[in-house]
Amino acid sequence: MMKKTMLCAAIVTLMAGPAALAAVSSDEAAKLKSTLTPLGGERAANKDGSIPAWDGKATVATGTKAGDIPTQPYPGEKPVLQISAKNMAQHADKLSEGTQALMKKYPDSFRVDVYPTHRTAVAPQYVYDNTLKNATNCKTKAGGYSVEGCFGGIPFPVPKEGVEAIWNYLLRVEAEATEVSFKNIVGTSDGNRTLATQNEQVNQYPYYYKDGSAEKWSGEYFLQRFSTVAPPFKAGESLVIRDGVDAGTPRQTWQYLVGQRRVRRAPTVAYDTPDFVASGANYFDEVMGIMGHPDRYQWKLVGKKEMYIPYNANALVTAKEEEAFAKHHMNPEKLRWELHRVWEVEATVASGKRHAVPKRRYYLDEDTWLLVLMDGYDTEGKLWRTSQLFPYVVPAIPAVVNKPVTVFDLQKGTMSTVQYLDSFKVLSKRKSENYFTGDAVAADASR
Repeated sequence: MMKKTMLCAAIVTLMAGPAALAAVSSDEAAKLKSTLTPLGGERAANKDGSIPAWDGKATVATGTKAGDIPTQPYPGEKPVLQISAKNMAQHADKLSEGTQALMKKYPDSFRVDVYPTHRTAVAPQYVYDNTLKNATNCKTKAGGYSVEGCFGGIPFPVPKEGVEAIWNYLLRVEAEATEVSFKNIVGTSDGNRTLATQNEQVNQYPYYYKDGSAEKWSGEYFLQRFSTVAPPFKAGESLVIRDGVDAGTPRQTWQYLVGQRRVRRAPTVAYDTPDFVASGANYFDEVMGIMGHPDRYQWKLVGKKEMYIPYNANALVTAKEEEAFAKHHMNPEKLRWELHRVWEVEATVASGKRHAVPKRRYYLDEDTWLLVLMDGYDTEGKLWRTSQLFPYVVPAIPAVVNKPVTVFDLQKGTMSTVQYLDSFKVLSKRKSENYFTGDAVAADASR
């Protein structure tokens, strides 16, 4: 009888998935005050000094701004290196496969302009304090597809598993609330661009409420509501998204369609559903590099390496459309690349799950945990898609953040880009969470 009971208990345990991953020891967490930055990067410079030591100094906002984004944090700096199809073999060890593919595909126009590295990653002191607490309190559960004991900072500053690094990005440093205008622009294979949508958006981040705590946090970390203002036939449409860590109900969504004059639930706004906001040119989980729940994949922490990545890209994210774009990609003269240490995380479709992109490689900056590059592979293991994100400095938070992304379909020769307009604002007062509901959208639409 005892053996039968133990066997049943073992079966129940297996069905429930792996046990929660343990937080790190207090000794490891203490490194956040010595050899590691408060968010988990290495404080020291690299061997030749091309990546400087982290000094923790905030960027001083000078000159012109687009909303709260300084347009030129380092005016007058010139590239120290240009990499193109002609010389990329010499630098291949520091370039992602997707970056090299773009050089090969567009040898006459795509290049990487490398600037001096600036480790601009800072955050408010309460974020540092919460990150230190998270290091010993935060754990994954539900097989890594949820978290507990976390709040207000990077959840796993000393990651042991790939899924922990991905949670670090999903729960990256943000302001309590922001407001932004943006365009979704689609580039065709012949080099033309079309406007998919133009939108006004409010974002809110309950995980970073200054008056919150791990005990009070509901598990929702991202609230989004936007209204489409162009093109005319889509004007007036709205979308609300609420993302949370609960693996059972990871996302709630509502959509208002002017033609139907009603709000409806939109459960397919997730994963590998084509993104109708971008005319289907990318998948919903490619928004912001990865957006939504990580439960479709198994995650492997490959390790850390030095790479050339987009960074301090304020000039690009604040540029006018005609200056931001080249024919088939972003304008190399506006896009700043720097040498940084990044974490590589490999994603493969989990057992029993499906996804249009069966394998992906993600590259996350060590100082911010921001996703900067992503490569996606087809069922034959061939590189199919590649994404570039553009981290930019916002001293008003203070933090380095990102939202804009360019997703390239290398097989079709198309791209989908989110481009900011000049109205990014860090809100001094957050909205009621009732604003981010289908009922609120319906009430506003009926006025």
